[in-house]
Amino acid sequence: MLRETIRSLAEAKIAPHAAAVDEEGRFPREALDALVASDLHAVHVPEEYGGAGADALATVIVIEEVARVCASSSLIPAVNKLGSLPVILSGSEDLKKKYLGPLAKGDAMFSYALSEPDAGSDAAGMKTKAVRDGDFWVLNGVKRWITNAGESEYYTVMAVTDPAKRSKGISAFVVEKSDEGVSFGAPEKKLGIKGSPTREVYLDNVRIPADRMIGEEGTGFATAMKTLDHTRITIAAQALGIAQGALDYAKGYVQERKQFGKPIGDFQGIQFMLADMAMKLEAARQLTYSAAAKSERLDGDLTFFGAAAKCFASDVAMEVTTDAVQLLGGYGYTRDYPVERMMRDAKITQIYEGTNQVQRIVMARNLP
Repeated sequence: MLRETIRSLAEAKIAPHAAAVDEEGRFPREALDALVASDLHAVHVPEEYGGAGADALATVIVIEEVARVCASSSLIPAVNKLGSLPVILSGSEDLKKKYLGPLAKGDAMFSYALSEPDAGSDAAGMKTKAVRDGDFWVLNGVKRWITNAGESEYYTVMAVTDPAKRSKGISAFVVEKSDEGVSFGAPEKKLGIKGSPTREVYLDNVRIPADRMIGEEGTGFATAMKTLDHTRITIAAQALGIAQGALDYAKGYVQERKQFGKPIGDFQGIQFMLADMAMKLEAARQLTYSAAAKSERLDGDLTFFGAAAKCFASDVAMEVTTDAVQLLGGYGYTRDYPVERMMRDAKITQIYEGTNQVQRIVMARNLP
């Protein structure tokens, strides 16, 4: 029922704008409005804070179905979870009440600020600093590749509070867009997900109350890594949706396109491509749903499964979308058809929330 609900919403309210959102590189306001109106913009927020209280699998299905028609729009529910999960996992009761309520209502979005110009895969090498000043912390630094930056009201920001301790000297904070000293760079010009703004976040003597620290001092990096164990599965879900959208379109196309007097879908070479696409996509889906169940149960092997789902599903998405472009031939290479957009959108799923090379390192260190 959830899948049917979100699919009909996505097809009616989000799909019609997907091409324009990509072409114009604009934030998908129609998608945000439609998701908020149906309470599907941040389904993961627990009921006690006004949220829908959806489990990890339900959240995955929402993201997957939105991504099937528009990858940029699927980053609304995905990044709302990424940005707010540190607060859910490690925040004080006061912080949860203050920030999860507006998120659940749709009054605010939540972004996640971990990466920096010189700290990507080596996130512990970050330079952003937070210095204690009485009842406040003062933050200075630059965060890069921040999804939905400028659109979100709230940001989970990781900053160094004790440089001598490397990863154990990093703390997490909630920063608000309206805090004095917060500003944003120009939107990046990207290959795909053009409807989701990616910008630098500048922190220039941003002074925030001490109670905006998430968890204890020095636990920020551990919270960041724990968050990614759960949210990598949402990127796997996004990859699944993109791949499913491309497969669905290609499947319809090969039944209509005729060559040599019959639909190209009647040729075995085409059938084998479609069979491989569907087989790999279904394998990725089962791995992703299994990882989502582990996320919900907090299983001990979640780190491996989260990395495996994200890595496998994104590799499959890149393969399936590339094959979909091939199946449409010359038409697939034009912007008149949606598969080239899906192919461009799929690429980022192999890169963000930890490159697939990093996922393989994570898997190797956490073999079940």
